Amino acid sequence: MEYIYACLLLHKLEKPIDEAHLGKVISAAGATPDDAKIKTLIASLQGVDIANELANAQIAVASSSAAPVAKAEEKQEEKKQEESAAGLASLFG
Repeated sequence: MEYIYACLLLHKLEKPIDEAHLGKVISAAGATPDDAKIKTLIASLQGVDIANELANAQIAVASSSAAPVAKAEEKQEEKKQEESAAGLASLFG
């Protein structure tokens, strides 16, 4: 996970995401860089627009976090309707 964070940090600082920079960030964090992991990550990021991916991830998180709130509000409304119906039923015995 620290390799992903290092990539995000380099992206935020507008530095090139390459083996040298990634290794320096990992070392600065107090970990020993794994050259195989770095090379694999760099290869997997070829052609990826990180800014676009981050924007899409934020949209996905926002929409997925809104869904449970809407469901909770629907449940509360249903519960109120059931309570109202139960109250009216008690009037008629």
